[in-house]
Amino acid sequence: MQHCFGPASILLPPADTPLGVWGSIAVDQFTSQPEYWQKAEAIAAGQPSTLHIVLPEAYLGTPGTDARLGAIRQTMERYRAALLTRRVEGYVYVERTLQSGRVRQGLVGAVDLEAYSYAPGEKPAVRPSESTVVSRIPPRLAVRRGAPLEAPHVLMLADDAADTLLGPVAAAKARLPKLYEGELMLGGGHVAGWAVEDPALLAGIGQAMARLADPAAFAARWPAAAGQPPLVLAVGDGNHSLATAKAYWEELKPTLPPARQKDHPARYCLAEVCSVYSPAIEIEPIHRVLFGAAPDAVRQAFAGWLAAHGAALAAAGPQRLTLAGPGTRVPLCIQTPPEPLAVGTAERFVQDFLAQAPGTRVDYIHGAETALRLAETAPGPATALLLPPLEKQDLFRGVVLGGVLPRKTFSMGHAEEKRYYIECRALT
Repeated sequence: MQHCFGPASILLPPADTPLGVWGSIAVDQFTSQPEYWQKAEAIAAGQPSTLHIVLPEAYLGTPGTDARLGAIRQTMERYRAALLTRRVEGYVYVERTLQSGRVRQGLVGAVDLEAYSYAPGEKPAVRPSESTVVSRIPPRLAVRRGAPLEAPHVLMLADDAADTLLGPVAAAKARLPKLYEGELMLGGGHVAGWAVEDPALLAGIGQAMARLADPAAFAARWPAAAGQPPLVLAVGDGNHSLATAKAYWEELKPTLPPARQKDHPARYCLAEVCSVYSPAIEIEPIHRVLFGAAPDAVRQAFAGWLAAHGAALAAAGPQRLTLAGPGTRVPLCIQTPPEPLAVGTAERFVQDFLAQAPGTRVDYIHGAETALRLAETAPGPATALLLPPLEKQDLFRGVVLGGVLPRKTFSMGHAEEKRYYIECRALT
């Protein structure tokens, strides 16, 4: 039986490659802080690094993007031919020490893109947890289209309360070959990885995936969704990267004979799977910063918008946001909100506000302090909308029972805790 997540041919550089240079953070971080990427480039200059085979989104649309893409292709070819000399046939078990000191356990393998869809209303085994913004796919597709390699920052979540997927692998860690261990660049913390190629462990992973995909168990877990196809994995982070892989596969698939469609490398995307129940999985809200709009103007617009949608600001209410800017921090309580989650209310307002306020723009920021600092130090007027915490146990409930969560609902930890590019896989 083929599962939606399985083993892969995973490529790594030689063991003596400095991990603090080789590993680079997810490209969708620090989009408003180009100084981070300048520091990263200084660290990686002239040395093997995954930073040289990815395109940070801080540079999208800037002069020189085409030249960067050309350099990425050349570096990928060079790495594949001469640098990525180690191969794991199976999975990589990863332990990442976070800023809290907790250890996030993960299993790197291949997601079958035939079992995934970001189309609204579809219920495949692998689903996005948040809405996919299709307009964000084309620039990413330019990087993946025809690329000889991929390196993942996608983190998937499994609803595995019994710890059947990762638990047995973690218990066997002492007898697994260690692939890498060290500190990641620029505050990324500690990470270690082990090869999982043992036939018994591989079989156990397959059995765990089969249990997670069992329709009867899914119906017992979610009675209101009985009869629906089981949700096996939800995208925790890297939603648009996985969507880009899917878009490229759908573009490529019609050009292949049926037999080749079954095993072409582009049908799969490398990703790391974690258990949503892990104490190390911290679900953080993603805040909004409106550039070009002063706090007083945003508050006035928000009050009017709520009134138009049958809601109102009040001294107390089921939803709470914080509006902040230079010298300003105002709690906003919402009565009879138009969306079930505060993030949904905030996102609907932001999109309507942008449509009515030419010259304004929004950025989605991980970390309340970072959002506050950006609002307070922006060269022009700016306002931060700070979101309340999201209970992580509601993540699967929201996806199973209500479809995808609102766009940019949550982040799995701080920016520096995102997945770093370490493992690679051939796409051609």
